Amino acid sequence: MPSDAEFAAVTEQFRPELLAHCYRMLGSIHDAEDLVQETYLRAWRAFDRFEGRSSVRRWLYTIATRTCLTAMETRSRRPLPSGLGAPTDDHRAAVAPREPSVAWLQPAPDALFGGDDPAAVVAGRTGVRLAFIAALQSARQRAVLTLRDVLAFRTAEVAEILDTTTAAVDSALRRARSRLAEAGPVEDDLAEPAEQTRRVLLDGYVDAFTRADADALVNLLRVDVELEMPPTPTWFTGRRAVVGFLSDLVLRPGLWRMVPTLANGQPALVVYKRAAGDRYEAYGVQVLTLIGTRISRITAFNDPALVSVFGLAPALTT
Repeated sequence: MPSDAEFAAVTEQFRPELLAHCYRMLGSIHDAEDLVQETYLRAWRAFDRFEGRSSVRRWLYTIATRTCLTAMETRSRRPLPSGLGAPTDDHRAAVAPREPSVAWLQPAPDALFGGDDPAAVVAGRTGVRLAFIAALQSARQRAVLTLRDVLAFRTAEVAEILDTTTAAVDSALRRARSRLAEAGPVEDDLAEPAEQTRRVLLDGYVDAFTRADADALVNLLRVDVELEMPPTPTWFTGRRAVVGFLSDLVLRPGLWRMVPTLANGQPALVVYKRAAGDRYEAYGVQVLTLIGTRISRITAFNDPALVSVFGLAPALTT
């Protein structure tokens, strides 16, 4: 068996990108962390048999991908509400009760992936966007797409990682790309504004939300904006419906506090809700999708347990 120091010296540098890869596959940062640990355990046990016929990086990706695929055989994919049913454009529509029994897609903080994630080099941050992760139902298609298009492995390398043929890889890749194109906007449409404009937009959103200023919010949202709120299956489309729902049931002066962060390569907010006095308790995480200088989608993960994943306290006082 190799010593811990010998093994870490050649493998530890790849941990952040393997975490991103497992997250893309599984849609859960908690599951991804567990399977990265499993990957490293398997790699350590097999390290004395590693013959160097491929790079250490590709060898680790082979172990990680196969570990994820095995895990996904016994787990259903993690959806967003938009993947389960049609939206409503009427803010007065009855909102379905929460579905805690569904294993929903979870957001992931950018900080966990480190600065050397190949997604940031090869394909910007597209590879960890919520739309990318939510789009593909087939585990093998998801593996092929991430390995080929996000991580830029060659077709032959992907075939070796998945223990299949290059023809099978090409076929799965065509289906995956087609599915992704059907599921959401193309990459060019997702071009975000310059940093200064993005910050002004985000600050304006936080100010409008915390002051419960619906009119100010209207000016920040696209006409075709969408709002989904896992674990609530109901989701809304259109600025009138989104603002109407928020005005009726969510926006109250002094009820919310928000801390800006980054998740899935997108601007995000850790959300706290007023409990009593000046105490605000963890409520969830909102991830914003921007197109141009407007917000095109609000994905509000209303799960207090996610706040700790982003490294923030369970409560704030002001």
